[in-house]
Amino acid sequence: MIGWQVSGYTTVRRLGAGASGSVELAVHDATGTPVAIKYLSVRTDDYVFRIAFREEARLLADIDDPYISRLYEYVENADGAAIVMELVNGVSLRQMLRAQGPTTPESALCVLKGSLAGLGAAHANGVVHRDYKPENVLISHEGVSKLADFGIAMPFGASAGGGVTGTPRYMAPEQWTGAPASPACDIYAATATFFECLTGRPPYEGGDLATLRQQHARAPIPTRPAPRPVHKLLRHGLAKLPADRPRSARAFLAILEEAAVAGYGTDWEERGLRDLAQRAALLAALFPFPDGSGGATSVASTALDTASVADSAHPTPRRIGRTRAVLVGGPLVAALLAGSVGLGFAAQEEQVAVPAAAEARTELTAGPAPSGAVPATPAPAPSTEVSAAPGSAAPSTSPAGPSASTPPSSSATPTAPAPPTASPTASPTPTTSTSPPAPPDTSAPTVDRITASPTELEPGGCPYGAKSSTITALAADDRTEAGNLRVRLRYLIEKRSYEQPMTLLRGGQFHGVLADLPRPGATVRIPVTVVATDAAGNTTGGSPIYVTLYSFCTPG
Repeated sequence: MIGWQVSGYTTVRRLGAGASGSVELAVHDATGTPVAIKYLSVRTDDYVFRIAFREEARLLADIDDPYISRLYEYVENADGAAIVMELVNGVSLRQMLRAQGPTTPESALCVLKGSLAGLGAAHANGVVHRDYKPENVLISHEGVSKLADFGIAMPFGASAGGGVTGTPRYMAPEQWTGAPASPACDIYAATATFFECLTGRPPYEGGDLATLRQQHARAPIPTRPAPRPVHKLLRHGLAKLPADRPRSARAFLAILEEAAVAGYGTDWEERGLRDLAQRAALLAALFPFPDGSGGATSVASTALDTASVADSAHPTPRRIGRTRAVLVGGPLVAALLAGSVGLGFAAQEEQVAVPAAAEARTELTAGPAPSGAVPATPAPAPSTEVSAAPGSAAPSTSPAGPSASTPPSSSATPTAPAPPTASPTASPTPTTSTSPPAPPDTSAPTVDRITASPTELEPGGCPYGAKSSTITALAADDRTEAGNLRVRLRYLIEKRSYEQPMTLLRGGQFHGVLADLPRPGATVRIPVTVVATDAAGNTTGGSPIYVTLYSFCTPG
């Protein structure tokens, strides 16, 4: 039982609990923004748990990506430790698959695309997730997927210390040997989950650890149960050797885009997102906010101290991470936060009843060469992954934070005075009452969160490398709706300017593609800017991002 609360937040209800922690739905007092707080329930003088929990926070603090459930702050004091996380109003992919079975190919491709984008952001920050699986993929009410739970994440190239850690049904062959953390492991796990979206089951289903290990290492890649247009993706992502998989998550994205368009048309993503949103809506009772009211636009700034935390005897809470704007609501994304700390080897997947209809699964630890039998006893520091799926609706009023109220506006029509007495030939001059004109719109739209994937391209006509990059950005205006904004993509190649329109995907997110670019005389970095214009003609542009365009083709 948690006996303390992070200051500055008011708890609403518990989302889930397990042996090593609990996840609470809370509200940030200053802004009214809902968050999920993951509390570590073991004593903070337990060195192993405290270090693992703190390391998870440090890894997440440097990652800010729309496809990853973000960390807002980490708090540690004499009473315990907690991570304040972004809340997603939706369900986990595991809940969706369990309730509804396989998805459409387009939906599965959308899940894989979002996952690869999130993994690419983590890898760019030197972080390997190491436990990608349906439980850790969150689907919002808009159909957007987010990656959560970095409980056993490690820096790129870090050694596992001779241990084997992960979830067996999704572990790459090299992960079974305790190999150093690498992006190739995450790519394999994401592809295994993609296969499960398509077919309703993981690629390998051995009944014990030894069989599973052998299947991942030697069994043929099971492409036949999946639709033919995605066979190439499965062969790439589930390759037995890391070197045979795509060199990065972002490189895999380019392969995905090509296969998706070839197999399902240019509007595959729109159809996939729509289907995921519809599937999520059928499970709305499991949302943290079933009525869809789980978000309000608000911003707070929290300073996160990067200095090391004092020992548990320190009476004052310390917050670590990095300074940035946090707690941005509306629309908030994702509901299922796993409360794992230093997860070990998942030898079995057993559902356990926990408060608030949550799901819990205990993961065991095995050595680098597991035998066919499950260990009789867990490792000295067992851990439980908490997967919370709330089943009750959020209260209709926020328990904390100021609520803005607007006084009712009233317009009283004054009684006109009687006209003065005039001669019969005189006509009274009528008087008219007009409302003051609205002030002119002089505020330009905002453009932010501009991303490019991939960021390395080869010119049009090259046979192997990526030749197109997907550019996304968020654009909003105080008066003009997103659908009425004019958003364009501008870029410069060897002093020649190009411009093309971007299309609205959902909720203010715009999408454009750089493709078939001319071959430059030398490799160049292309500055790419997103420009938005509102209905009044006000125009603004976001900070440029850069895409490298090579002057040569990848040799075959």
